Amino acid sequence: MVTLETERLILRPFREDDAETMFHAWASDPEVTKYLTWNPHTSVEQSRHIIGVWISEYEKPERLNFAITLKESGELIGGIDVVGYLGGVGGTPVIGYCLSRKHWNRGYMTEACMRVLALLRERGYSEVRIDAMTENVGSNRVILKCGGEYIGTEADPRPMKNDVVPVNRYIVRL
Repeated sequence: MVTLETERLILRPFREDDAETMFHAWASDPEVTKYLTWNPHTSVEQSRHIIGVWISEYEKPERLNFAITLKESGELIGGIDVVGYLGGVGGTPVIGYCLSRKHWNRGYMTEACMRVLALLRERGYSEVRIDAMTENVGSNRVILKCGGEYIGTEADPRPMKNDVVPVNRYIVRL
């Protein structure tokens, strides 16, 4: 697994000791998770478990999953990853991300996303897909700042939440 750097951020692999910060900073926050496919975590142990799953997947070369930390302080503020590939591994990567609410509207996610897009370009990908719930104004803005081209809105099932939501789909051409 690689570590990436931007002007203000370090994107590094998640570690087991990130679980408590992840839980308190965003994974248990209903305001953050309302836009995600999964429900808020109810315990640090739940965050620890998912980080353990991510760590075990780092051996797969196609698995990109980064903890977003502030370069100046080392504070863990969110995560960004390739959540899958349309058409299977080697197909179009799909990026997902989340950020601690106290760090919203500071340009951090745009900065992190631009760096991950650059890595995917370096690895030979020509396009990336990013989706955002229609009502998630901030995420839609991040995608547009990263060069996303709107391709349509679809009803997207979220089985873990037992609902269906309208999602804007974007392609970023690299």
